[in-house]
Amino acid sequence: DRDIAMVFQNYALYPHMTVRENMAFPLKLAGASKEEIDDKVSEAARILDLGQHLDRKPANLSGGQRQRVAMGRAIVRDPKAFLMDEPLSNLDAKLRVQMRTEVARIQSRLGTTTVYVTHDQTEAMTLGDRVAVMRAGVLQQVGAPAELYGNPVNLFVAGFIGSPAMNFMPGRLDGETVHLPMGDVRLAGDARERAAGAQSGQHVIAGIRPESFEDASLVSGDVRDRGFSFRTKIDLVESLGAEKYAYFQVEESAVESEELRELAEDAGTAEVPGAQEGQVVARLESASRVERGEEAELWLDTSKLHFFDPENGRSLAAG
Repeated sequence: DRDIAMVFQNYALYPHMTVRENMAFPLKLAGASKEEIDDKVSEAARILDLGQHLDRKPANLSGGQRQRVAMGRAIVRDPKAFLMDEPLSNLDAKLRVQMRTEVARIQSRLGTTTVYVTHDQTEAMTLGDRVAVMRAGVLQQVGAPAELYGNPVNLFVAGFIGSPAMNFMPGRLDGETVHLPMGDVRLAGDARERAAGAQSGQHVIAGIRPESFEDASLVSGDVRDRGFSFRTKIDLVESLGAEKYAYFQVEESAVESEELRELAEDAGTAEVPGAQEGQVVARLESASRVERGEEAELWLDTSKLHFFDPENGRSLAAG
């Protein structure tokens, strides 16, 4: 007996049973005593805030409440591990955010090892102590969320982790300088270390996260001098209140890479900036005054660049 409790995308609750009966069912099958069943169901209901719903049937519950009942049915077993297979994918966006925090709180409280399967990178990054990124059944990278974000081992992980996704553009390394469509950029900090093993004149795919850009007018002088400023025409501005997304085109042709083409097919072209038409997205502070159709000066943090081999998609830093 592996003693693993599972929670799936479909709640699989018995419609003719109450919440109490649904949660108690696996214990009854295991031959537990009535006293033990009552104790464990009451404790699970308290943890999941379902005490007032124990005598209701699934049809009278919201989607989030039904999912909590499904989790309660797993919790009462007191297993050695949980396997959760996309448990929130049937919920609407607002409820998913709410339930994501609930899952994190419950897992922290129980302290039980949990394997959580999801296609949503936000769920993976916020819930996981360690995240394993899979592609077509093959493990690409495993590590803490910050490690996957800061040091992706290949183009797939780099393009999958982060929202909006990392921008990709052609580049050529020459010592501590990289020649990009926006100009010649002198590398700093971590980016210099990532490029340390490259050959002079080596062609690469440069990866730049949207948050590595900023409106140059909002960057203080001393910080600005440590980065790279350039002018570009802004094609589109999306204002989200707390931040803005500014889209622009790089002058050179789009990156040519089999890895990027496959990534675009896997994730959808719109989710891989720069993979097809040289489009780049920059995440800017809400105070930015950039306007659609006008030229703007943007600033790039030159310590945040990533470099990938166009042939195999591997990060140069990964060796």
